[in-house]
Amino acid sequence: MPQISDFYGILIWLNYNDHMPPHFHAWYGEYRAMVNINDGVVKGEMPGRAIRMILEWLDLHRDELMDNWNRAQNGVPLNKIEPLK
Repeated sequence: MPQISDFYGILIWLNYNDHMPPHFHAWYGEYRAMVNINDGVVKGEMPGRAIRMILEWLDLHRDELMDNWNRAQNGVPLNKIEPLK
């Protein structure tokens, strides 16, 4: 599972050939969540502050995430995405 970004201790991953809908995985310490790229629905355990940062980052990089999702579905190397600042 390639890591595509990290910020404030949050690691963002995207799997190759993963199941629909388009999503990414976020890890923060022992917390793990899956975030839908299209609507921002979060599944899993994550502190509220971390979720707010992840969703802010998602809003800034939705197009890049969809591009990476499509790349992953086609087995093409993924691009790194700018962290939240």
